[in-house]
Amino acid sequence: MMAVLLSGNYSLPASQAEVYAALNDADVLRECIPGCEELEARADGIFAAVVRLELGPLKTRFRGKVRLEDLDPPNGYRIIGEGDGGIAGFAKGGAALKLAPDGEGGTLLSYEAEANVNGKIAQLGQRLIASTSKKIADRFFETLVKRLQNETVTAEAK
Repeated sequence: MMAVLLSGNYSLPASQAEVYAALNDADVLRECIPGCEELEARADGIFAAVVRLELGPLKTRFRGKVRLEDLDPPNGYRIIGEGDGGIAGFAKGGAALKLAPDGEGGTLLSYEAEANVNGKIAQLGQRLIASTSKKIADRFFETLVKRLQNETVTAEAK
């Protein structure tokens, strides 16, 4: 078992309420999560997902569940999740997401995450897993920013 720690900050071009709503919308999440093949919102803040991941030479499909806890709209929540990548291994972890106004009508999102991995994934090494995880997070938020910008432009055009 190997632990990987991540944290980051992103500036998002929408209000806290809009960002919070987007981060709870299965359609938005499905579009933004790199490699997401399926995402289904279930009862009680649980999402079931199938995500195709490439970690260095390892390509695998993870099936997993994510649960949202400590909901504090529109200020943030905690995510707890686990995924099974078959022979590639298993991952579980969590993240705390915090949203705050940026003073210019947008939102500053900050997160701290920890993941524990085992199996072939853990053999890849902490540095590769951490850098790949950071790239995935960056791609997620880049896509979310574009989506929020498009929604703002569409709303202003009406």
